[in-house]
Amino acid sequence: MEVLRSILSCFSSRSRTRSRTGAQYLNGLWSSGASDKNKSMVEQLQTYGVVRTSKVAEVMQAIDRGLFVPPGGSPYFDSPMSIGYNATISAPHMHAACLELLEKNLQPGMRALDVGSGTGYLTACFALMVGSEGRVVGVEHIPELVATSIENIKKSTAAPQLNDGSLSIHIADGREGWPELAPYDAIHVGAAAPQIPKALIEQLKPGGRMVIPVGTVFQELKVVDKKLDGTVSIKDETSVRYVPLTSKEAQLHAN
Repeated sequence: MEVLRSILSCFSSRSRTRSRTGAQYLNGLWSSGASDKNKSMVEQLQTYGVVRTSKVAEVMQAIDRGLFVPPGGSPYFDSPMSIGYNATISAPHMHAACLELLEKNLQPGMRALDVGSGTGYLTACFALMVGSEGRVVGVEHIPELVATSIENIKKSTAAPQLNDGSLSIHIADGREGWPELAPYDAIHVGAAAPQIPKALIEQLKPGGRMVIPVGTVFQELKVVDKKLDGTVSIKDETSVRYVPLTSKEAQLHAN
């Protein structure tokens, strides 16, 4: 979950989408203004080359972002939005970028872990991608956000997965992951760690991929791939600005 002031150097020279976006983005916001419909939001992300695969487009159109942004927010505007408790829901382009990076590891029947699941939006997207034959776990250390996210998902097209148990949200310290259902084909972390937590690397399946922002003052979105032999490779995707991956107490008392 990004802070409201997060300004992405989105699609840097390392990012695969830069050539398609170029000057279309200004500090992560499209210059044409907010989209007032979920469908047109996704279409704009496709136009700018952020959404590239048909599967990601299908899922983002199926999960209405408006169900996951608190009343009074502008859910279809390409910016992070406050969800309370010193947390935010990431901007649509950031969610799209992470879905694209993880798309091959979110195939039907696979397992995914969403650390810092917030209002449940990306967790719901994961659930649609892996289907009821897969398994998706969201972990969030703010109990109120866990309760809210479950209610949000019940209103969405991911409700069947919540009902059949293939999607679940838990109150937990995301730095420890959710070992009960490990290993995971895909892990997404929605807050910046000073370094990649060892527990999350251990819970990544051989052949799996994790997307995690790392750093304090300067942060990079890192892509962590675990090879079949268990060795790990890490690459930087783009510069980002997220809230820190920390304890519940530290988050609630952050300035």
